[in-house]
Amino acid sequence: MTTAASSRRLSLAIALFAASAAPLPAMAQAEFVSGPYVAGGAGVNLVPDTDLNLDRSLSGALGAAGYGPSGSVGFDIGFGGVLSLGWGFGNGLRAEIEGSWRTNSVESVSGVAGWSSLHAFGGRQDSWGVMGNVLLDLGVVGPVVPYVGLGAGYIVTDWSGVRGVGQNGALRMTVNDSDGQFAYQGIAGLAFPLDFAPGLTLTAEYRFLGTLQPRLQARFDNPATGATVARGTIEPDNYNHSLLLGLRYAFSRPAPPAPAAPAAAPATTRSFLVFFDWNRADLNERARQIVGEAAQQARAQRSTRIEVAGHADRSGTVQYNQVLSRRRAETVAAELVRLGVAREEITVTAFGESQPLVATADDVREPQNRRVEIVIR
Repeated sequence: MTTAASSRRLSLAIALFAASAAPLPAMAQAEFVSGPYVAGGAGVNLVPDTDLNLDRSLSGALGAAGYGPSGSVGFDIGFGGVLSLGWGFGNGLRAEIEGSWRTNSVESVSGVAGWSSLHAFGGRQDSWGVMGNVLLDLGVVGPVVPYVGLGAGYIVTDWSGVRGVGQNGALRMTVNDSDGQFAYQGIAGLAFPLDFAPGLTLTAEYRFLGTLQPRLQARFDNPATGATVARGTIEPDNYNHSLLLGLRYAFSRPAPPAPAAPAAAPATTRSFLVFFDWNRADLNERARQIVGEAAQQARAQRSTRIEVAGHADRSGTVQYNQVLSRRRAETVAAELVRLGVAREEITVTAFGESQPLVATADDVREPQNRRVEIVIR
């Protein structure tokens, strides 16, 4: 098969893969895998044309019989599937054991004895085995996690009914054999977590799988008489390019982030006004009642600070009113202590006539300015 034909097959496979991946479901925010998971995928598999690589005795026997010493086999687009069991370490690193199977039908046989088409070829190549993979998630990009990986293992290459007959009908090749060899692979993919199923992830990936050359027994005979012309070993290449769509399920999903601590409720502030008679600093009955309510509130609120501020009207001198306002504040503080409030919680301030509730002229007796304000915080 020509290089151009192989390129066309690869282009077709990529187009089919892209079309199948287009209608993606709604995605969730991506996270690194942590703990055990299972995964599976299926898709198209391409195998490049391979030389038969006849061993020396086989090519010599064919040459002695008058036939060419080499040949090649081409394969059609096939199918591949993988199943794996793995473990994610929560930091992007993953390790897994994988079982895989790939199959491709023979599309052409050429070389020895002028083989070409004529529908005289057939058979298929199957590859199956076990691989150990190490993968690295490269980072979280919105809803997508790109990843790469490397793997090594053991793959059996099986040629079942692979055959071809020369154009002159004088020589037929038949291969029915299998051989296991060391295998290696590279992986590149994208993971798309699905928000409707926590732990479930859609994957789209490319895998290259290669093996050491398998040693397969081939028989060359005369189709008319069945007489064996040559028998020996061929060593074809086994390279696979797979485009797979799959699903991965993580059993131990990362714990959701802890809910944000509720904002602390703003501190409750209560104010009480205690009024005094003119030029007095003692408490009347109504004043004692108000101070009692303030003490009760302080205990219920478990306050940490109580501000007691004394005030006076403008009916005396500034100096006198300053002293009077402090006496009033101290009287209220003492009553609060008597009612069970700790003295260290109370701060006492005197403002004299500097902060009136009602603005007045000098020497005016204003009842609302003769007060103590209790603020509980």
